[in-house]
Amino acid sequence: MKLVIVESPAKGKTIEKYLGAGHKVMASFGHVRDLPKSNKDAVDIEHGFKPKYIITPRGKKILSDLRAAAAKADRILLATDPDREGEAISWHLAQALKLKESDYDRIEFHEITKEAVENAAAHPRKINQNLVDAQQARRILDRLVGYDLSGVIWKKVRYGLSAGRVQSPALRIIMEREREIRAFIHEDYWTLFADVITQHQNQLQLTCTEEPRDKSRLDAIEAAGRSGTWKVAGFTKTETKRAPKPPFTTSTLQQTASTRLGFSPSRTMGVAQKLYEAGLISYMRTDSTNLSETALAQIASVVNSKYGKEYLSPHKYKTNSKNAQEAHEAIRPTNFKHLDAGHTEEQKKLYRLIWARTVASQMADARLLRGKITASYSEDKDMPLFAATGSQMLFPGWLRADPTATGEEVILPEVAPGEPLELTKFETTAKSTEPPSRYTEAGLIKELEKRGIGRPSTYASTMKTIEDRGYVTKEGRTLFPTDTGDVVSSFLERNFAEYISDTFTAEMEDELDLISNGEAKYSEILSDFYGPFIAAVKEKDKLPKETDLGKADDKYKCPVCGKGMIIKLGKNGKFMSCETYPVCTGALTM
Repeated sequence: MKLVIVESPAKGKTIEKYLGAGHKVMASFGHVRDLPKSNKDAVDIEHGFKPKYIITPRGKKILSDLRAAAAKADRILLATDPDREGEAISWHLAQALKLKESDYDRIEFHEITKEAVENAAAHPRKINQNLVDAQQARRILDRLVGYDLSGVIWKKVRYGLSAGRVQSPALRIIMEREREIRAFIHEDYWTLFADVITQHQNQLQLTCTEEPRDKSRLDAIEAAGRSGTWKVAGFTKTETKRAPKPPFTTSTLQQTASTRLGFSPSRTMGVAQKLYEAGLISYMRTDSTNLSETALAQIASVVNSKYGKEYLSPHKYKTNSKNAQEAHEAIRPTNFKHLDAGHTEEQKKLYRLIWARTVASQMADARLLRGKITASYSEDKDMPLFAATGSQMLFPGWLRADPTATGEEVILPEVAPGEPLELTKFETTAKSTEPPSRYTEAGLIKELEKRGIGRPSTYASTMKTIEDRGYVTKEGRTLFPTDTGDVVSSFLERNFAEYISDTFTAEMEDELDLISNGEAKYSEILSDFYGPFIAAVKEKDKLPKETDLGKADDKYKCPVCGKGMIIKLGKNGKFMSCETYPVCTGALTM
């Protein structure tokens, strides 16, 4: 009998069915060992940053059951997820169960299908220690950075606050945008519209190609427009193409599910996990846009039968992440004949999104005819033209599979240069320039990926952490920094700028990849980082406690003694306290 250990019981029955008689499948329910909560007991820094793992409370019962089953098994197959975390869980299981290397094998599959599971069982391997070391290095690095930075914030700002290697740069990016918004100076401008009728009685709305900032300029254009003789200045038509997008990676799935379905990153990953465990999609933690030959053949068959051979156009996409593993695949359905799949409505929505994106990625470009009509109304060359733009679908291509990406079609009437136009309405609309928009979760994930901060598999937990910590609030899809988030980020930016910078965070990800590739040892990477880091932390012990956040505006006076006020941070956010505190205890809420 072979004992197969997976992470989740949800997929155990399916895998047991595929492997057949002589196999017993059990679940570890994730990690059975972890670092203790106390940092002092977690890592032996003096002896090569050796982690001191303990069995988790839940892990004790799980390991007891697994030991009993392992004692009866002839062979043990560790079949945890196909990534660094999964590799580490297999290693922890081997260590905790005290397995001899000759007693077990590691198998991995990227989708829960009969073919994939049987193929994995037929090609077992040993645990990849480089992947395990990379995961351990990340875990230890995150613990050291989070624990020591959080300790400084507790002492110098307020107890209970936290910092983290990825969460703090993410918060910094949000605050940088917030400061841009605060510093933004609005500027008034106007947009001008002209409704006209063509020779063939087609109605058309034209928009001025200039948005004047100056009222005298506005008046000049308006006067010329109202009194001028309107005619077609030009009509151009250009055929353009829209290429399909690559199949989903973890990051792009989270972004698209947010914008199209309104799912948070953590919700997307939870739903995707259920689809994976049900054998409906391939593994959902991946940086790769690669598709297997089997998947490509299935897509070709579906496209030919559903849309026609003229719609098929195989594409091979270059994975943007330099450290993505091309042996992994993009997130895709396991059987493309299933247009709809999933047990709940949200599973069905996400599956349909994945199906459409993957199939569309192997289809022909959409062809559109883009048109532009320009109109003049004055002989004065200084007067701007008015214009109307439109687009017309010539060949839908990949949009047949993903129609929600089509956009609105605007067909322009046929006109000829010099053709007279009859003005029926002229109007101006006053507007004001807008500051940069705040980040949504999808926008922040895109920014983190662009800057090389963190990894897609960590983005959902990062979003959840900064919200759970009270550093941001979410209104709709938009992230708003709180007073607490502002104070924490500002403190870290002033005192630990190097360690929450884009450069440091991205370079550490590269270092971790070197470990996983066997090109560096994790003890050396951690040693090179920790010496300067802990020195910087100890240096900040000399800083005074930062309860005061600066002087309040002079218009605010103490309600008790009438003196000036100081802005401070309390448990419930910012408040104003009398500048003479503790002599006077007057305070105002903000």
